[in-house]
Amino acid sequence: MLLVAGYYFYAWWDWRFLSLLWLTTLFDYYCGRMLRVENHVPGQPLARPRRDRLFLAASMALNLTILGFFKYFNFFVNSAASLLVSMGLHPHVETLHIILPLGISFYTFQSMNYVIDVYRGELEGEKSLLNFALFVSFFPHLVAGPILRATALMPQIKQPNTITRDGFYSGFYLAIWGLFKKVVIADNVAGVADAVFRDFPNVLAPGQQITSLPPSGTVLLGMYAFAIQIYCDFSGYTDIARGTARMMGFELMRNFNLPYLAVNPSDFWQRWHISLSTWLRDYLYIPLGGNRKGKARTYVNLMITMLLGGLWHGAAWTFVVWGAFHGALLCIHHLARDWLGENIAPKSKPGEWIWTAIRVLVFFHLVCIGWLIFRAESFEQAWLMLRSLARLSFRWQLDDVLKLTLLASALILLVVQLSQAKTKEMLVAWRLPMPLRAVAYACVILGVIIFGSANGRAFIYFQF
Repeated sequence: MLLVAGYYFYAWWDWRFLSLLWLTTLFDYYCGRMLRVENHVPGQPLARPRRDRLFLAASMALNLTILGFFKYFNFFVNSAASLLVSMGLHPHVETLHIILPLGISFYTFQSMNYVIDVYRGELEGEKSLLNFALFVSFFPHLVAGPILRATALMPQIKQPNTITRDGFYSGFYLAIWGLFKKVVIADNVAGVADAVFRDFPNVLAPGQQITSLPPSGTVLLGMYAFAIQIYCDFSGYTDIARGTARMMGFELMRNFNLPYLAVNPSDFWQRWHISLSTWLRDYLYIPLGGNRKGKARTYVNLMITMLLGGLWHGAAWTFVVWGAFHGALLCIHHLARDWLGENIAPKSKPGEWIWTAIRVLVFFHLVCIGWLIFRAESFEQAWLMLRSLARLSFRWQLDDVLKLTLLASALILLVVQLSQAKTKEMLVAWRLPMPLRAVAYACVILGVIIFGSANGRAFIYFQF
């Protein structure tokens, strides 16, 4: 039933791309079967012959070829054409205008990590095609993650799962809270972000001065709005996915852990899109050598990992620059953290609280600068917005309704997140006494009904 539900869910977008999902499923299932070793204890070291390395290479080649063709073909063709034009040539390039299949980055990475884990001996190759097909197409996380590990989900699929009252109720609350974050917060502040980014051109007109563009204050509000939008949009989907799965007796990994309370780049990537950051760490950064081969090699590995992580998000140079920006932040942090700890960090308790608040505030704004690059339609537009931001002219050229929307959304998010941080509990309302919990449920549901955006915006990460 769940397998049919997953295929129906995906086919509702475009049934023709089910063929890609089936191809990935069947090929990686076959590779996993060929890599299977009878009576091997998962997690124990396993020597693999050359034949097994070929099956691993075949799986990775197929998955990366499908991903590269559908996601990056147009990007590379258009980039090559732009390069030729800059050299004075005039190519006549016609691309296929390939449609990006929904969720291809998520289910491709998930299927790949299954084959890699079987090859490493961390997981026993699955005998049942039905079980493996459900692992790839489990509908709650199929189109926007989290990117699940077979070691975590496959045992839940293979063993009888139990639906409990607490699991159903807490899953329902988690899903409704995710819906609230999406349609009440993310979709409403999206209007603020759109209004700011829409007003910025890609290039200055002849004779136009930077002072004629919207002031720094407006850019700042747009940055804040998009930071709230992308977090509530993506974490909202994850909450809906986790809540839906929990109601059915499955537990999916947490993908977000208060990322805007991070104090440094390493802390941020342990809190933001955790399933992708741990995937990149385990299957790219560590195999490249991690931090085991000296400082210089560590910085190179960090930059490669973040550049590819940026490119994973989409076929545009802004994503590559965004990845490079975060890679540079990670390198600078690795370089300076010991010195900061010895010379700047205070030793007293009040001083530690102030130092933590300063680091959270500073790093949040660095993350917002990254989101500006991420959201911009082109690198040229991002550069103009950064130049406008550097003017430090804090006037707000925005409609009062948009400013009020941003303020209300930010306050709701801030209060909830500080409560979660203080109690160390993501489902704060779920731990309240029943009368207060009923009030919290009613507020969330009424908020969705009354303040939920009617525009029907797609989730941002559907395009990745």
